[in-house]
Amino acid sequence: MSKNVKVVNQQNFDSEVLKSNKPVLVDFWASWCGPCRMVAPVIDQLADEYEGKLTIAKVNVDENPELAGRYDIMSIPSVFLFNNGGKVDGVIGARPKQVFDDMLKKHM
Repeated sequence: MSKNVKVVNQQNFDSEVLKSNKPVLVDFWASWCGPCRMVAPVIDQLADEYEGKLTIAKVNVDENPELAGRYDIMSIPSVFLFNNGGKVDGVIGARPKQVFDDMLKKHM
């Protein structure tokens, strides 16, 4: 995992994501999920490329089921963009890097 990716959980989600002064891309994932492992290198690349412009965070849904429920996570990976305390966009499932780049550029 890139040093630019934050691990977020129930205890720090509000402070790290909802109260952040910049956009936060959150990857809801689990260790047993094959598509999550496929998208992990893309998330790491985005974290390095967008360093300083936005925060990239990961939430393990097995360890944080209350967050998964709060955001109606039914399939993983679910990657959502949060800004100004709310969810503004998202992608469900493993997708090419360009899909994530397009989403980020649309909101930045």
